[in-house]
Amino acid sequence: MQDIEAIGTLLEHPQTVLITTHQNPDADAMGSSLGLAGYLRKKGHRVTVVTPTDYPQSLHWMPGNDGVIPFDEKVRVSVSRLVEESTVIFCLDFSSLDRIRELAPLIRQARARKVLIDHHLEPESFADLALWDPKAAATAELIFRLIVQLGDKALIDVPIAECLYSGLMTDTGSFRHSNTTGNVHRMAAELVDLGIDVSSIHRRIFDNVSLDKFRMLGYVLNEKLKVLPEYKFAYITLTDAELKRYRSKTGDTEGMVNYALAVEGVVMAAILIDRVDEIRLSFRSIGDFSVRDLASTHFDGGGHRNAAGGRSKLSMAETEKKLLSIIPLYQQSLLETV
Repeated sequence: MQDIEAIGTLLEHPQTVLITTHQNPDADAMGSSLGLAGYLRKKGHRVTVVTPTDYPQSLHWMPGNDGVIPFDEKVRVSVSRLVEESTVIFCLDFSSLDRIRELAPLIRQARARKVLIDHHLEPESFADLALWDPKAAATAELIFRLIVQLGDKALIDVPIAECLYSGLMTDTGSFRHSNTTGNVHRMAAELVDLGIDVSSIHRRIFDNVSLDKFRMLGYVLNEKLKVLPEYKFAYITLTDAELKRYRSKTGDTEGMVNYALAVEGVVMAAILIDRVDEIRLSFRSIGDFSVRDLASTHFDGGGHRNAAGGRSKLSMAETEKKLLSIIPLYQQSLLETV
């Protein structure tokens, strides 16, 4: 589903554009949003980026960040007005409106033309136009594709390139995941050739860790990491009290599940995090084992084959018990995965 020509037609005349992305935005969400915003402003459009929640401090350096509006009750009236005034709404890096929390009813009811740009499976049918490709490594790759195919590659400057590179780099695990294709490397090369500082981008995203986060990570690896070798499975649980003990901020648990997956012999990993109103689960796997199928079947979730998320309204203890009762159902598949 690639309505690139129709999206180009929609943007032939100046529009009032609102861009939004999923809750707790990561580098691909923010990089694709701010990269698109920078491009559209160059084309003469009036653009505002609104996020459903706040996001990690490590992403605040991105060009255009100063104009981003994180949604909460204090800005509900002004954001509602922005939605009403918008003629085009871009929905980036999410496949269903429940991923944007309290923004969902505003976007669903908006009169603006809605454009979905995403690479997650089974998108909800709410958009008028879509640039959707589950084979794309990142939404930033799709934004790059859109700009190039609209004939505007020359408009990609260093600030836009920094944003798009950030999304591409992080969603490919620094170019080590199986979604790292030849096209990914070619796109990265073109962005690097524009003059971006690759080491600086990596440092600002990954090497800017608070002491509290490091101490929480040490606690998690020493006390909370559980390995079940008979299933090639490892998991972590984090309670609300533990998050508060280490003064956890938005983004501090991002990527923590990957430490469980890095254990020798582990094929699937999970982290269960108490977010007060629900337990959020994040799954990772290697090879052909699909954590997306597990998450969608048992935890109202979804995502990609090797990276997925879910949620549970049960308590932490009940959610952990449910997860451990499910894992034996997948034992054969897990043991056969190498």
